[in-house]
Amino acid sequence: MKDWRPQVSGDDAPMYERLVAALERDVREGRLVPGDRLPPQRDLAHRLALSVGTVSRAYVEAERRGFISSHVGRGSFVADRARPQSPAEAGGPVDMARNIPPLAPAERWIGEGLSRVRQRADLATAVNYAPPEGLGSIREAGASWLSRRHGVLRATRDRVIQCNGGQHGLALAFSALARPGDTILCEAATYPGIRTLADHARYRLGGVAMDQRGLEPEALARAARETGARVVVLIPTLQNPTTITLDAARRAEIIEVARAQDLMIVEDDAYRVFADRDAPESFADLAPERTLMVAAVSKAVAPGLRLGFLLPPADGGIRDRLLLGVRAFGYTPPSLGGLVFSQWEQDGTADRIADELIAETEVRTQLACDILGKAMAVPGASRSLHVWMPMPMLDAERLSARALRAGIALTPPDAPAVDPCAPSGVRLCLGAIPSRDRLEQALHEVVEMLTPAGDSAARGLV
Repeated sequence: MKDWRPQVSGDDAPMYERLVAALERDVREGRLVPGDRLPPQRDLAHRLALSVGTVSRAYVEAERRGFISSHVGRGSFVADRARPQSPAEAGGPVDMARNIPPLAPAERWIGEGLSRVRQRADLATAVNYAPPEGLGSIREAGASWLSRRHGVLRATRDRVIQCNGGQHGLALAFSALARPGDTILCEAATYPGIRTLADHARYRLGGVAMDQRGLEPEALARAARETGARVVVLIPTLQNPTTITLDAARRAEIIEVARAQDLMIVEDDAYRVFADRDAPESFADLAPERTLMVAAVSKAVAPGLRLGFLLPPADGGIRDRLLLGVRAFGYTPPSLGGLVFSQWEQDGTADRIADELIAETEVRTQLACDILGKAMAVPGASRSLHVWMPMPMLDAERLSARALRAGIALTPPDAPAVDPCAPSGVRLCLGAIPSRDRLEQALHEVVEMLTPAGDSAARGLV
């Protein structure tokens, strides 16, 4: 029998939920392994000075979530499937290439979320085609989320359009504002998915020079005049890959250029929930007449829900083209994942998951700052799912190759680059590695790779 004494957190959740969270944490961090027998409920209750009923409810909930299995006459055991293998445990590289959030909070709540969805009066609507803009209950949840967690004042149920995640939202936005062959301006180093989308749909990307504050307004005006572009896509908060957050003055300058050059702004708001409290207003509120916002719940709740929202400008023609794109690309947005999110938004689960993710991301960001030091650019917020290590392209390619040989996958250094003037470096993603201990180890390994051993000796070889 495992002599298990969980460290129960002191937050405001019910005690049984905190006990389940402690069990899950110990499973994921290896203090409990599949096959371990847990203490009898009465023994654990005595050990923790809890009621037997509280411990019993925690065991039932843990079994429902798949972390333990109980057998009459034998006891409760950590389930074989309770601790999913990380890529490293399964024989693959440690993943610092995919920019996803830590999944533990959503994994913990998905079972309960689905059970609550079963009780919804509108569940049957999920088996039929939804309107092209999405079910009203899902759009209402999306508007609430954008208003509360993204700070977008003009987000309402009647304005938002449901889409199938952020990438789908970008595809819809581009198709509504541009045609194949048109130039779409973007930061000189940008989210690799934008490059993929442009390659697929045959848009031309025009990379705009950046400085330490982000995209340069003068360079944007020059690029618009030279290319005739009418669209610019921006990641204004914790820019991917550089982690720059545009300050209020720089946003105002970009809007001035956009109005002068008649540019439509596609605002990719993927990381807004991680912004500091004093973050500037969104472009959707600052320039509502020319901003089409794309936002998703992938980074702050769960990427597997494949749920995003579009907030178009008041121009009815743009909204009509977006809805035409929904019909063309998928006929209607899927409802089941949206109903899960709608339920979570109503009962507070979405906030609980997001708050846990933000807290975990802040710890991981500080860990990266402590280990990488001056090799890392200071992020544009106190927490970020990715960090940026600026360095010459040749050094970045060498580091990426060394890391892969050591079993650590990094984002290919050339993946974000759109223009030769793009800032070069290495993006490290902090969320995909399940445990902090393994993340810390990987970060130390990356630091060691920055100064290859044997350089001085190698100079003497002939």
